Amino acid sequence: MTAWLFWASVALLVYTYFGYPALVGLWARLAPRPVATSPDYLPRVAIIVVARNEVQRIQAKIETCLAQDYSPERLRLLIASDGSADGMEQVVHGCPDPRVSLLAFPAPRGKAACLNDAIAVCDEDVLVLTDVRQRLNPEAVRYLVSNLADPQVGAVSGELVFVSDDPTPFASGVGAYWRYEKFIRRSQAAIHSTPGVTGALYALRKSCFRPIAPNTILDDVAIPMQAAMQGKRIVFESRAIAYDAPSTQARQERRRKVRTLAGNFQLLKLYPQLLLPWRNPIIMQFVSHKVLRLLAPWAMIVALACSALLAAHSTFYAALLGAQLGFYALPLLGELIPSLRKRAPVKLATTFIALNAYAILGLLEFLTNRDAHLWRAAAPERPSA
Repeated sequence: MTAWLFWASVALLVYTYFGYPALVGLWARLAPRPVATSPDYLPRVAIIVVARNEVQRIQAKIETCLAQDYSPERLRLLIASDGSADGMEQVVHGCPDPRVSLLAFPAPRGKAACLNDAIAVCDEDVLVLTDVRQRLNPEAVRYLVSNLADPQVGAVSGELVFVSDDPTPFASGVGAYWRYEKFIRRSQAAIHSTPGVTGALYALRKSCFRPIAPNTILDDVAIPMQAAMQGKRIVFESRAIAYDAPSTQARQERRRKVRTLAGNFQLLKLYPQLLLPWRNPIIMQFVSHKVLRLLAPWAMIVALACSALLAAHSTFYAALLGAQLGFYALPLLGELIPSLRKRAPVKLATTFIALNAYAILGLLEFLTNRDAHLWRAAAPERPSA
């Protein structure tokens, strides 16, 4: 039984991080389903930005949205303020462009509740949802919308590109992980759909929207998955770009990732239909990409414990135990010898172990924090030692 548990855990890890990406990558290469895009498709578009206390960023966000290479008379920008009290709303009110409007809520309720109300007051055919932090390339809206010319497409994810003048070793590891993640998303979109979109930038067919639970953490999964469960595709558009800075320190990535993983656990509670094959046409992608990653850290623990038990009676399992311990020691080695932090094995091991540890913390966050959907002020950054 111990050996069976060990190999079952290894199989889950291998499939999750290597087998599934290889499978969808090969599938996308051999049998892609092209999207019937059209540059002539120019529906009315509402760009929606939900923000709270972002007075320092809102002007730049307004400018990047209004600079879109899209028919001006068919584009407007709606800023939803979630109880802001720092002067952000005054900045929006002061914008002279009539295409900019403000929907102000007196008290903070969280992004999902604001999105429900903001979308309800839009009568445009297409909604483009983007976060306040990222700058957009001028063609972003046009490229996103061109995919919706295909009636089979319900949502379109843009691409998040990390830009850093001097990335730290941790930021480089996060960047490598994000490139791996985008490969998977592109492949999934090529065969049918990706289960979720880049929250920084995506487009949605208004007719596909259904109000989500007000305490939803991951609106960028819950909303597009509604479209998938209506038989629509969720595709990926690499030419629509949102630029952001990567997390430079583990504590930054931890805060963001723990919340995201707590949101994945919450999705299974709020939307159990996502696990029903007759309701979710992309259940293989959803389980392989979202659910199994929640199980991966536990598989790592089980594999390590089982190999430790088996090592006393087998040289083979003793060698496997040593290999695991060596891998888990790489981040510590990087701390002890800073010059090794930039080496690929150390960077990747540090990122991989950290992200799986965050899945455990995400479960604790989901179980203990009922306000995880509300905005939290970012902790001040401290210089690295």
